[in-house]
Amino acid sequence: MSNALIVIDVQNDFCPGGALAVPEGDLIVPGINALMQDFDAVILTQDWHPNGHSSFATSHAGKAPFDMTEMPYGPQVLWPNHCVQGSEGAAFHADLDTTRADLIIRKGYNPAIDSYSAFFENDQTTPTGLEGYLNTRGITALTLVGLATDFCVAFSAQDAARLGFDVTVRSDLCRAIDLDGSLTASLTGMKDAGVRIL
Repeated sequence: MSNALIVIDVQNDFCPGGALAVPEGDLIVPGINALMQDFDAVILTQDWHPNGHSSFATSHAGKAPFDMTEMPYGPQVLWPNHCVQGSEGAAFHADLDTTRADLIIRKGYNPAIDSYSAFFENDQTTPTGLEGYLNTRGITALTLVGLATDFCVAFSAQDAARLGFDVTVRSDLCRAIDLDGSLTASLTGMKDAGVRIL
């Protein structure tokens, strides 16, 4: 069984001091770096939004960050502006070992639709190309780490399980936003999808 480590969105804007900081988001970096040597492949994902992305609260009159809105593809949390293409906030955390990356998947670059999952945009149908890459490499087992547990990690893990991959989430190497109980809901959703949480 060929296995890959999927490192989700370990970017400056999701770490302390960033525009959408996840508490203790930077503390997982040394553990992630140490884990990389144990895998046949390492894939990094990177949130990569254009200015004025439709998931930004500033793109909706009268809306504030963390308000909800309805998009053509369903409910959407509105976020502070974050991970804007080419910005320092979109860059990987300086201590993350990017030299081990076989592939970097950029997501959220379509201005009309957000993209939490490493596999699909939030319409749940538009693929990122990651599934095809893993299949052509013969990779069947995935371990996910990164930010944030309750959004991009959880969506990626559930999609991976649905696509037939053997999926493990290392919760010690993830951190959560925990927006209105989102962490508990995401852990339940992952377990229900058949994801192992360590």
